[in-house]
Amino acid sequence: MRKRRADRRQLSTDPKYNDVLVSRFVNSIMWGGKKTTARRILYGALEEIEQRTGQDGYEVFRKALFNAQPIIEVRARRVGGATYQVPMEVRPDRRTALSVRWLLNAARGRGDKSMMRRLAAELIAASNNEGGAVKKKDEVHRMAESNKAFAHFKW
Repeated sequence: MRKRRADRRQLSTDPKYNDVLVSRFVNSIMWGGKKTTARRILYGALEEIEQRTGQDGYEVFRKALFNAQPIIEVRARRVGGATYQVPMEVRPDRRTALSVRWLLNAARGRGDKSMMRRLAAELIAASNNEGGAVKKKDEVHRMAESNKAFAHFKW
């Protein structure tokens, strides 16, 4: 290797919930540098969750993120001219990144009026082990399960 790996930057915590996960989620929602709008969307969604379910919105958010995290995924490995889908464990930081991405994509694909409502609905669904993000996780797990025969190719 010619150059050393870049150091991971430390994200600042969120002002309201004092949590790095929330600020990571806000950064993923954000489009065009509009962080205030992204925060408004997430905070509004968490308030709506509290109104709809009667549970703490932040706790539902954490549970939804946890339920959408994949444990194992398939990665392409080239062995002697053939490409195999090799199941591998997912690193913790990648787990979080994937679950955030899948939750947002599933929320954006919903047919509600505002992003706030769509996100609230998706977070509630994911916390109950339902919805698009959890479906995506199950799909990835199924793929890994069906390619278990190639597990000996991982290194």
